Amino acid sequence: MKIGLIGFGKAGRAVANVVLQKDDFTLEWVLRKTEIMEHASAKEILGISTEDTALIYSQQNMSVEELLETHPVDIIIDFSTAESIYDYGKQAAEKKIKIISAISHYGKDEIKLLKDLSLKTVVFWSPNITLGVNYLLFAASLLKNLAPDVDIEVIEEHFKAKPGVSGTAVKIAQTLDIETENINSVRAGGIVGKHEVIFGFPYQTVRLVHESISREAFGSGALFVAENIKNKIKGFYNFEDILRPYFFNESNNNLS
Repeated sequence: MKIGLIGFGKAGRAVANVVLQKDDFTLEWVLRKTEIMEHASAKEILGISTEDTALIYSQQNMSVEELLETHPVDIIIDFSTAESIYDYGKQAAEKKIKIISAISHYGKDEIKLLKDLSLKTVVFWSPNITLGVNYLLFAASLLKNLAPDVDIEVIEEHFKAKPGVSGTAVKIAQTLDIETENINSVRAGGIVGKHEVIFGFPYQTVRLVHESISREAFGSGALFVAENIKNKIKGFYNFEDILRPYFFNESNNNLS
C-alpha cells in the first residue's frame, strides 16, 4: 500500500520510521506546511535504507491537488494539525484515498467534515492511535459495566510542553462517563505519554496503565489500522470498530 504522510514533527517522524521499515507499505511522500527540509528525503533524514521515495514537499510550493495527481497514494496518514483536514480532505475523498487521522483534538466542525468525507471514502479517526491505549479502553469499559458504581480516577502524564488535557484522557473519561474536568494531569520532563485508570472498590483497587515507551507506537498503530481498513470502501471508523471483530472471534472460539 502506498502511504502519504502529512506532518513531520516528532510523531510524524516516528510514523515515517515505522512505515519505511515495512515491506508491505511504501512511504511515497511527506507533506509539511513549512519549506524546512523541502525536497529532502525522509529516509535519508532518518537513516533508513529503502527503495521508498519518501520525498518531503511543502504546501507553500506544492498544492495538495497537484501532489495527489502526480504522486498517487492509497492512504493518507495525518499527524499534523486539526486544520489540515480542510487542506486535503475533499481532494482525497474525491480520489477515494483512505484517510487515517491521529489528530488529538478536533472541533465539531472538523468531526462533521470527517463524517461528510466518509460518505465517499474510508475515514478513520482516533485521538490516540496506539493499539495499547485502545485495548485499555476496552478493558476499562468492561470493568465499568461489571461495577457501574465504582469510584474511577483518570490520570494522564506527558512531556512538560504538552498543552491542555490529552485527547486520549478525554476519550477515556467520555467512555467511562466521567467529567473531563476531573482528569488529573501531570506535566514533567520528557514523558512520551502515560494514561492510568484507577478503579476504587471497597477494600481493593484495580489499576489499568498504558505507557508509550516510544513514539514509534503511533506508527505501528497506524499500520495496524491500515491493514484493517484496506478492503473497506467507505465509512467512518474508530478503533472500537477495528477491534470489535477480534474480541467477537475470540469469544466464538471460547464457546466452540
